[in-house]
Amino acid sequence: MVNIGDIPLGGTNPIRIQSMTTVNTMDTEGTVQQSIRMIDAGCEYVRITAPSINEARNLENIKKRLQELGYNTPLIADIHFTPNAAEMAARIVEKVRINPGNYADKKKFEQIRYTTSAYEEELNRIREKFTPLVMICKEYGTAMRIGTNHGSLSDRIMSRYGDTPLGMVESALEFVRICENLNYYDIVLSMKASNPKIMVQAYRLLVNRLSEESLNPYPLHLGVTEAGEAEDGRIKSSVGIGTLLEDGLGDTIRVSLTEEPEMEIPVAKDLVDRYLDRYPHDVIPEVKENPLNAFEYKKRVSREVLNIGGKQVPRVIADYRSRPINNFDDLEPLGYKYIKELDKFIMKENGVDFVYTGNTPSSFMLPTGLKEILNYSTWRVQEDKSQKFPLFNKNEFENRLDFHQSLNFISVSYKDLDDIFLDKINEDHSVVLIVESFNKHALADIRRVFILLNLKGVESPVIIFRSYSGVSNEELLLFASTDFGGLLLDGYGDGVFLQHIISQEGSNLFENAKLCNDTVFGILQATRTRITRTEYISCPSCGRTLFDLQETTAMIRQRTDHLKGLKIGIMGCIVNGPGEMADADYGYVGSGKGKITLYRNKDVVKRGVPSEKAVDELIELIKNDGNWIEVGEES
Repeated sequence: MVNIGDIPLGGTNPIRIQSMTTVNTMDTEGTVQQSIRMIDAGCEYVRITAPSINEARNLENIKKRLQELGYNTPLIADIHFTPNAAEMAARIVEKVRINPGNYADKKKFEQIRYTTSAYEEELNRIREKFTPLVMICKEYGTAMRIGTNHGSLSDRIMSRYGDTPLGMVESALEFVRICENLNYYDIVLSMKASNPKIMVQAYRLLVNRLSEESLNPYPLHLGVTEAGEAEDGRIKSSVGIGTLLEDGLGDTIRVSLTEEPEMEIPVAKDLVDRYLDRYPHDVIPEVKENPLNAFEYKKRVSREVLNIGGKQVPRVIADYRSRPINNFDDLEPLGYKYIKELDKFIMKENGVDFVYTGNTPSSFMLPTGLKEILNYSTWRVQEDKSQKFPLFNKNEFENRLDFHQSLNFISVSYKDLDDIFLDKINEDHSVVLIVESFNKHALADIRRVFILLNLKGVESPVIIFRSYSGVSNEELLLFASTDFGGLLLDGYGDGVFLQHIISQEGSNLFENAKLCNDTVFGILQATRTRITRTEYISCPSCGRTLFDLQETTAMIRQRTDHLKGLKIGIMGCIVNGPGEMADADYGYVGSGKGKITLYRNKDVVKRGVPSEKAVDELIELIKNDGNWIEVGEES
């Protein structure tokens, strides 16, 4: 446990929620008023950037003014590049955050060869530069977050460990070891990345390394950097944060959205409050042998059945059991738009692969590429079964009188999977399992199914099914992103199948179908298991931001979101910008007041572009690289 002001973190304490101000730190009243809005929304720690000693010194005025207004919420100073600002802030606020990637190192994107002695000399240099801050924190009772960012690893770390989760972990542990040698333990750790897969692997590896080295099990701050805005930002954050919360990791979270900071708080609360009703849950059998390597991604081996499994992208099944398909427009929420003038369907990038209609078959032939799943009893009496496939329960499958030659779905949960049944389905190369869970701890329950299949050598493809009832649209987005995302990040799942049960009276089934479809394709995009559109790596605003990030992100998105598969980074400043550009195809980074630097991958293409011309210049760069298509051509 770490005491941060009057709100302790870690141990048996609740998962704490925090956010970060976006107003210039020298604007005392503006920062105070924004902090109050955050606190009133439920923010338990307020983080404020201190890019120089002047901002660090002004934290005293901000803190004093908040206390005058009756607010004693702990303040956290966010420090990059400037040790003297950190040392000043540590005397004022309850916690300082330092980034080991730039606290004692300058990033020049250089590859450096180190001998063992030369590397040790570098560590001695870091120890000398970092020790004064540690001693001040000890004297003033100030906590510290050692926060690694995937986008700002030092050249030294990159040269030895590469752009990897291991490099992220080692970057933090170098500083942790110094702290422990100085008998300082009021530490919080974080391993943030814009890619949830890297983030999850880094946190898991960090916890493992702390244990292996007999270091203290410090509290963890969870967050996905540059998650973005609106639904995409919520999905990506839930995939990363939610997966780790399901692992039992995480003591404080920050959902980084390109929105006003108080808008982050309800999202974080929804993610955290989900665990208030988790226990008791049905017992999940103990795993004595785990074939999963939690520290690196490897897709589960499965055979290919029709277009599911093997090397195929995860398939999407839409739930239409409660909504008959009577006309062409009924398919529009599923990504199939009917053009009356042309008498044809246009399949969009979010066109589903299967639609489950239960006992009510479609009244017309579905468009090419879309296949139908029916309950076994209904499927049996269909005249044309060429694009229709049966869904069995276990009992129906074992006593079937008919089956499809190519593809048969079986709905199962963990309790159905005895050895005889597993042997039977493994021998049948037409079987695809649809795995569901009725356990409150559903992700772990479904993960247990995958572990069992791996241990038994069963290679049948698996569709992950999750059903949610009595949840809001926002909760659906967050919960589904956690449950599907956590499994997909582990390489589990050959497809996804989402059901959102809503009240029929006064409900909009069309909008609900669209919500479910957008959600599952957003999850596949966030886990990078099926890329269907442009991805925006967009940081939240903070006091370092050099332009209106929300307005600029919206403008870039409006003009580029038809470009399938590109990753565009939009960064307010250079703290993480260049590093995160390594994970993006193009980058738009604030480099000065009214000035933008454009990147291709991590390479600078143009510096000092006036902000009023920068979006046009970015689009011109994309065009010159041959990656541009006009709106409408993507269909």
